[in-house]
Amino acid sequence: MSLPRIAVDAMGGDDGVRVMIEGAALARRRHDRFKFLLVGDETRIKAALDNHPNMRGASEILRSEDVITGEEKPSQALRRSKTTSMGMAIQAVKSGEAGAAVSAGNTGALMAIAKLALRTMPGIDRPALAALLPTLGDNDVVMLDLGANTECDARNLVQFAVMGAAYSRVVTGRDAPRVRLLNIGTEETKGTDSLRVAAAELKEAAASLSISFDGFTEADKLCQGDVDVVVTDGFSGNIALKSVEGTARFVADLLRRSFSSSLRSKFGFLISRPATELLKHHLDPNNHNGAVFLGLNGIVVKSHGSASAAGVANAVAVTARLLEENVTERITADLARVGEDGLKMTLSADEDHS
Repeated sequence: MSLPRIAVDAMGGDDGVRVMIEGAALARRRHDRFKFLLVGDETRIKAALDNHPNMRGASEILRSEDVITGEEKPSQALRRSKTTSMGMAIQAVKSGEAGAAVSAGNTGALMAIAKLALRTMPGIDRPALAALLPTLGDNDVVMLDLGANTECDARNLVQFAVMGAAYSRVVTGRDAPRVRLLNIGTEETKGTDSLRVAAAELKEAAASLSISFDGFTEADKLCQGDVDVVVTDGFSGNIALKSVEGTARFVADLLRRSFSSSLRSKFGFLISRPATELLKHHLDPNNHNGAVFLGLNGIVVKSHGSASAAGVANAVAVTARLLEENVTERITADLARVGEDGLKMTLSADEDHS
């Protein structure tokens, strides 16, 4: 059974058309039900498709000569959105020509265009950027927000928890995801007023939302594998994400340097190669590529700008799974339950800054 088409911004990312088409082709070789609307320079897309015959019958090209650059401000991108590959891909979701959109382009521009075109779901004040992080456990952890909203109040954090739990059910299959708020300590008295109020509301609503909520977690526990969803504001989330990614690169580079330091080290590398290859695979961001804008009336997935074809394929697979599992409808249902329970979720605007 075929899924709705996935609109691919073929011009986004560091390597543009070649990697985006190669990644989509790789995804389709794994799952032949995928179909695509490829948006961008028609000549370059057709040339790239010549190397991937499995894509020809499954793809339609939507011509766009205009591209949003990585340096453009969101306000500039919004003014040009109707003629750019990114804007046209998102518009295809709005019009129903595609079921979801994938782009490796400018994150700020993608959020601004998607939010304006698709609007937020009823009951959601702000969309959030969510991604999967590897852990020491059997599960990946869903973390949000990762940069869409630098400042959030308790109401936003509760909504993020609802959306993150719905996403977690799709990717982990766990009926009651373990949800925690990111904080500077696990004690109930730690953190801002917004964090403490959000924690109280989530604790009250946990049963009706089918989540397991037990307060706070700290940044050094993100990848332990004992939590399924970590909720925070976009400022802290983005810093935490980049710290995790930077540490992973540091460990990989340190191992590479250590194994090449002497003849004995090189021999040790040959012996331990199966283990180091497993570590490399686990830390490779391409294997967890595909951040999702949750809370919009449509599915939009952000691929790393530097992602390889394998990374793009993973982002496409994430998109397809969200379509297949009807994540938007799941979030709507959970938000309705929050409303039925009559949760307060009301803070004065200045409490967020206390």
